[in-house]
Amino acid sequence: MSHVKQRLHFSLFFGIILTYLGLGGYCMKHVKTEVLVPGMVVATDVIANGKQLVFPKGYKLTERAIARLEGYGIRDIRIEDPVDLNIEVEEIPEDEVADSMPTAASMDSLLSALSSLDFLQEERTAEEAPAATPDDGSDSSASAAKESPKISVTQQEEPSHFEKLKASKEFQSFKQSFSKNVDSLRANLNEIVEKNTPINVDHMIGDTMMIISNQGSTFGVFDMLHNMRDFDDLTFAHSMNVAMICNVFARWLRFSEEDVKTATACGMMHDIGKLKIDDAIIKKPGKLTAEEFRAIQSHPVEGYRILQPQNIDMHIKLSALEHHEKCDGSGYPMKLTGDKIDSFAKIVAIADIYDAMTANRVYREGMCPFRVIETFEEEGFHKYEVAYIMKFLENVVNTYIDNRVMLNDGRIGTVRWINKQRLSKPMLEMTDGTFLELGKERGLRIDKIL
Repeated sequence: MSHVKQRLHFSLFFGIILTYLGLGGYCMKHVKTEVLVPGMVVATDVIANGKQLVFPKGYKLTERAIARLEGYGIRDIRIEDPVDLNIEVEEIPEDEVADSMPTAASMDSLLSALSSLDFLQEERTAEEAPAATPDDGSDSSASAAKESPKISVTQQEEPSHFEKLKASKEFQSFKQSFSKNVDSLRANLNEIVEKNTPINVDHMIGDTMMIISNQGSTFGVFDMLHNMRDFDDLTFAHSMNVAMICNVFARWLRFSEEDVKTATACGMMHDIGKLKIDDAIIKKPGKLTAEEFRAIQSHPVEGYRILQPQNIDMHIKLSALEHHEKCDGSGYPMKLTGDKIDSFAKIVAIADIYDAMTANRVYREGMCPFRVIETFEEEGFHKYEVAYIMKFLENVVNTYIDNRVMLNDGRIGTVRWINKQRLSKPMLEMTDGTFLELGKERGLRIDKIL
């Protein structure tokens, strides 16, 4: 590599470091998240949990983007001085700024994030790769001159957010803990069914609560679960997923900590009745016979019978019994309507169907979350509690901001803004830099999150 190029890259590198430290060459302000307003511009990369890039430097904030910061538990960021917006913004006091300056650990995280930058990767590749020898008899110096402009990071497709996440140590740790937790849940539920073992709710949900708390934010939980879609288990892994979704959902609804635990337990034990159903029927890939379908539909009643003698919260028992009921009376087993359905069972119903529809199975691929959101938009307001389904969809869709997606016509874009009127039809930034408003494009939809 030439010394000029080397100096240029080191200048860029240290420029980023100085910007991160708030010492860059333009005016910026260090402010609390609570005072942010749409239109403000991020002055430095916003990184969550040590390495996850939430917003890049130069990103213009929107209402949804600010909500995303709050979802990640980010309390303060640096913004460009919003003089163009005619807004006076109170900066964080100097003593608080000092407390929030990078520590050695945070600098390690920054350097780790910087090490993945394309221009540094390009340098390593150029240094480590052997020099190419022309085989067509042409002059090597002329060939090199022609070839050098082709070294461009734009020609290498940046891994998607979920590809990076799946390769991370954090995800591997989550996956390992999740698998152990599923094994533990399998053993606990089997003992309850076969031996009528007394249920200790705090013990059953303890590891799950710990896994969730380790993610640092509700959005982080969904990020991890999205990458667990290949865990083909219709009972135990599904119950773990639903427990985690119920936990996050209850927090979005601002439930008390005790009710969050109850919602987690409701999700964890909602399908316990399936352990009374022939496993061959549960896992049958083809169409069920009428008799098999009746057997499947008996699992809520079977679950209630199993839990009825247990000394546990009534919401847990009713969630097992009523999680397939629908507000319009179209559910089972009792065809209950509206207020007759237990409030926690309504939460489990939404979490249950969302997980079931998005999960991969041996016999079918899971639906894209945006397709599931579209289904909820089309029929959910009749079948589910409106306040619950709206809160769920608005928050779930925010977890996919800045993710790369594929449309049903094969084009690829990045989710940038959410359409409040049609949550399943966000605004995309396409690979050519143009913007596409899906809400105005008939027949176009998001088919896959990359």
